[in-house]
Amino acid sequence: MATRGIRGATTVDGNSAEGIRERTLELLEVLVGDNGLQPEDVASATFTVTDDLDAEFPALAVRSLTGWEEVPLLCAREIAVQGALSGC
Repeated sequence: MATRGIRGATTVDGNSAEGIRERTLELLEVLVGDNGLQPEDVASATFTVTDDLDAEFPALAVRSLTGWEEVPLLCAREIAVQGALSGC
């Protein structure tokens, strides 16, 4: 059966480019490993961040991985809901 979509989430300890890159790559590694994905199997990937994270584009970290250069990547803002988890 084809995989139609996968969702994951992670948090960072602070608004740093290094932290955003590290946690993005960690999350992607888990999602790829748990689901047996190859970059050529991925139609596109969307990365959202909460308002408090603006030090780096999560997609920039993914661009550093071999095979992901041709996968369309998009970064967007998560909607700001009162009481929602921050640093996500």
